[in-house]
Amino acid sequence: MKYLGNIFIWLVFGVVVACQKTPDAQSIIDAAIETHGGSQYENVQVSFDFRDRHYVLRHQNGLFQYERHFEDSTGKIRDILNNEGFKRFLNERDITDTVKKTAAYTRSVNSVAYFALLPYRLNDPAVVKKFLGEVMIKEEPYYKIEVTFQQEGGGEDFQDQFVYWIHKERKTMDYLAYLYFTDGGGKRFRAPYNQREINGLKFTDYENYRQVAEDFPLTAYDSLYEAGALKLLSKIELEQIIVEPL
Repeated sequence: MKYLGNIFIWLVFGVVVACQKTPDAQSIIDAAIETHGGSQYENVQVSFDFRDRHYVLRHQNGLFQYERHFEDSTGKIRDILNNEGFKRFLNERDITDTVKKTAAYTRSVNSVAYFALLPYRLNDPAVVKKFLGEVMIKEEPYYKIEVTFQQEGGGEDFQDQFVYWIHKERKTMDYLAYLYFTDGGGKRFRAPYNQREINGLKFTDYENYRQVAEDFPLTAYDSLYEAGALKLLSKIELEQIIVEPL
């Protein structure tokens, strides 16, 4: 009987351990993508205004095209980034071959699109996800996920690092922090506000913070935010959002 009792104890222990296994980063990201729009990202056109520029983001049948429209002293500028590469038009005339900052403009357009459509791009093939644990922010429960990139397919910025905080119950991607190396590099933390749903897709505006004291790892930025140790730099606001299924 003692032998059977020991077997029962080990069986119970095994069930407890199984129930307490580490959450899977991929399933957490999948749930967040579904919550924010899921398959609707695959065939959609999203347009919005951001910092005096107008953007049109289109996904259709596996292809993408991101456009940025604005005016400067030379005339009307239209930047286009798609599966074939980058082009710049001035007053509808192709001037790509004369532009010296093509790589910088490409990164700029892609960056705005990447952040505007989060968490959709977190399932790109080059993305590497790692579960970091569970934390509380503003008395709300979050999963903490680190995202890095493989060099192959990760683009010029494959060394960038991100941390995302996914709400444990709502499955929304709320907070994020990132380490970047272009334009002098730096670290940023974004806190959400004005999260809203427009025609099936969720969008979020952010308070954009930087660190003010000694250097800390990116993974500690939730604690720094809670302690008031970050400085507000700007606000990230998308205006006049229109979502059109294709």
